[in-house]
Amino acid sequence: MPTPTPLNDAQLERLGELLDLRAVPFAGFNLEALDGFLSALAVSPEPVEPDEWQPLVWGGKLPRWENLAESAEVQGLVMAHWATCQTRARLGDDGADDYSPLLWLPEDPLAEQPDALDVGHDWAHGFFRAVELREEGWQAWVDAEDWIDEIFGLIQELATGIVEAEPGEPDEPLSYKERLEIVASLPGMLADLHEHRAGHTRAS
Repeated sequence: MPTPTPLNDAQLERLGELLDLRAVPFAGFNLEALDGFLSALAVSPEPVEPDEWQPLVWGGKLPRWENLAESAEVQGLVMAHWATCQTRARLGDDGADDYSPLLWLPEDPLAEQPDALDVGHDWAHGFFRAVELREEGWQAWVDAEDWIDEIFGLIQELATGIVEAEPGEPDEPLSYKERLEIVASLPGMLADLHEHRAGHTRAS
């Protein structure tokens, strides 16, 4: 089966512009949140059909596009990126940079940065919005597998910026360095979840 080609820079810029214009003002997703959303759907315990998830991208209701050509363009961009997220989950750390999660990073990510810089926040938000679509299935996985609970804990740290402490101890803010470590581990996490889902599918 041929590996889908990721969107090029111009296509990603176009998709990002459309989301900023037609989704973000209506509580829909920006490009980073869309990537997290589609990444979670790619490893979901139960399938979610595009007719169910696509309206959420735009804030709950599909926009009225200018014409059929624009509608087809947008559909093509979204579905092409959906295919990329599925491929990323399958490849994991073996994927090329073209399949890396789409997250905003400062120009020099390895330089000193303030801990308040919330790298990965929007990606995590999108991920958990997809989890809500099949909450029972995800909860069953979390309850059964400690390592999945740990993955959720790390993505939750990206979303909240808080590292939960032991009972009776104060929570700690997530540092910028810790954020980068979680972000770097996302492809491997998604690959593990993909393999877990594939095992369940084979067993059934």
